[in-house]
Amino acid sequence: MKSVGIVVCNYNKRDMALSCIAHILEQSYTDYELFVVDNASTDGSAEAIREAYGGRLTLLCNAENLGGSGGFNTGLRAAYAKGFPYLMCVDNDAMLDKDAVGELVRFLEDHNECGMAASKIYHLEKPDYVQNFGQRIDFDYYCTEVDDLNRFEDGTMPPYVYTDGVPACSLLVRRKTVDRIGFLPEENFLYWDDTEWCLLCNRMGLKVASVGASKAYHAMGAKKEDVNTFPTYYAWRNWISFFIKYTPEEKYIDMAMQFLSSVYETQFVGWYNDVYNKANTVMAAYDDAVHGIVGKAGEGRIFPIDLPEKHYEDFFSSHRVITIIQNGYLELTEHIKRTAERFKAGDITFSAFSDANKWKKDAKEAVGRRDADARGMTENTLVYLCQGFLHENVSAIGLPEEADVWLWDVDDCIVPLEEQPRLLDDFIKGRELFIFSHLPLFLRETECLRK
Repeated sequence: MKSVGIVVCNYNKRDMALSCIAHILEQSYTDYELFVVDNASTDGSAEAIREAYGGRLTLLCNAENLGGSGGFNTGLRAAYAKGFPYLMCVDNDAMLDKDAVGELVRFLEDHNECGMAASKIYHLEKPDYVQNFGQRIDFDYYCTEVDDLNRFEDGTMPPYVYTDGVPACSLLVRRKTVDRIGFLPEENFLYWDDTEWCLLCNRMGLKVASVGASKAYHAMGAKKEDVNTFPTYYAWRNWISFFIKYTPEEKYIDMAMQFLSSVYETQFVGWYNDVYNKANTVMAAYDDAVHGIVGKAGEGRIFPIDLPEKHYEDFFSSHRVITIIQNGYLELTEHIKRTAERFKAGDITFSAFSDANKWKKDAKEAVGRRDADARGMTENTLVYLCQGFLHENVSAIGLPEEADVWLWDVDDCIVPLEEQPRLLDDFIKGRELFIFSHLPLFLRETECLRK
């Protein structure tokens, strides 16, 4: 009998899945059997996998999409039934280094205190940069944090780390660990299932490791809203559900207030942008989370993507010379330029600076004086990119009062800087009322769910 049962879960990523399988079949470690689960794909994935690799793997086809956790569990149960001492999850968009599986097996063989171990994950698009090398579950801010996210691989990171959680995109687990904590939490359907699995492992006294010698390269964008709010629903519902389930009782009120504040912010942003589908999905996810509704999303929760088209049109019809202060938001910069192509009535001139200091230095040099005059600093529109306009203190940066400054954040809010104080005041007042009205419900339902 082989030592490892490797499971790949695929849904509508035919080409990625074929490449993922090829990387597994090229492993230097060969003591494994491969199971591929197709989650009722509609892109011909199952047929393509059968044609390319039918004799080298076991293909399991679900009659319906069971989500990431349900799909993986189909394969994990099949592998478990065959008696493998190790089981492994591999995402269909993860490409394993040739030694990835062998290094994980060697690590668990040498570390009996460890219940599961994951590869060190790099960006597939930027393979010299780390995507995940362990993550912390933060019960103060009710989130997870990846310490080395986007860090350049300079060889100075430790050979392995023990951690609160790892992604299931290249994860090896002992059979004995599954005996104690079960398979992936299937009620999640998608997202947070691997985080919860790791937490259960740690709570059983078995460590969770990220192993540097085992490398995998993972595509990003899985949670991006390309077509509809499908990823938004599961990310929000399972995020709230996770912390309702595991937050210590003495922190219930703090947890509730932080989640209610986050939910309200999505409503405020939707109101400001005149787009409501994401806001409606988040409210549905919040409602389901506090009432213990799990599994596949029900009706009336997932909607098509809507965009602030009127805001785009108004902005680009009245601003012709635009300077973007990027602050690291390079993708947002490109999005703005692409959007301008759709709405411009004539030519729009773009320039970009990495930060405000570089722009101010350039403006002074252009005027040719030691201190730039108003003409040099204000001859065009400044678009200042940020994470969220409700949390950005642009006044501290020292932009001149005469400048025509607009904030553009990752939620596509386009806000004149002069309007930010009023909007922030409205937001704070509305948030207080929202928390006041929802807090009793949140706490009551949390108590019921925990009992």
